[in-house]
Amino acid sequence: MRIITLNVNGIRSARRKGFFSWLDKQAADVVCIQETKAQIDQLAEDAFWPPGYHSYYLDAVKKGYSGVALYACKKPDQVITGLGWPTIDAEGRYLEAQFGNLSIVSLYVPSGSSSTERQSVKFDFLDCFMRFLRDRARCGREYIFCGDWNIAHKAIDLKNWRSNQTNSGFLPEERAWIDALFVTENWVDALRAVNPHPEQYTWWSNRGRAWANNVGWRIDYHIVSPSLKNRIRAATIYKEERFSDHAPLIIDYDYPF
Repeated sequence: MRIITLNVNGIRSARRKGFFSWLDKQAADVVCIQETKAQIDQLAEDAFWPPGYHSYYLDAVKKGYSGVALYACKKPDQVITGLGWPTIDAEGRYLEAQFGNLSIVSLYVPSGSSSTERQSVKFDFLDCFMRFLRDRARCGREYIFCGDWNIAHKAIDLKNWRSNQTNSGFLPEERAWIDALFVTENWVDALRAVNPHPEQYTWWSNRGRAWANNVGWRIDYHIVSPSLKNRIRAATIYKEERFSDHAPLIIDYDYPF
């Protein structure tokens, strides 16, 4: 089972940069997309509904903002849009597809980089989402949460970690939250299960020469149920083409789909 996640930073922009042509060659079973920045009625062209996939979108109420999508080669048994949290759901951040006992989620965690108010929204989200994850861990289903979590976990996960310790995305409180997720709650960072190497970045600032010099952050993840850890076979960050300020994260699982 191959699952790809990508924050496209505007799905129409990613299309112009060749994302869908690339995707057509990837033999992905499920594709999770974040930050579509479009309403469904703006995506009438066939390109946004790739052949061979069942396609689902969840828009933000605010036009040109946020939004998630999920494409699946197999029709889900059920699709869940949103978390039931009105403020977060209005931003289009959670889309879950259920296949038997497996749930695959396209998730876009709020960023706090624009203001202290948005950082407060992010912290509130993280508090609520940790409780949600504890409930999911007890429900008997297996989960793969794919997407932009907007947190780099450790110093190995961003180039300039010393100078970013007071910046959103690498704050001590955010890193402690991720620590608790992996250590206390036993969720699994799928890439790190098979790839311990440094410079495994998925996002680069558009300022300066961050992409060219690989001055990046790893803020996109597959975070999976403990029972799936031994099913992770390979993890790849695709950088040969650039569709967004993020790169596609591709993970292969030994899992019937």
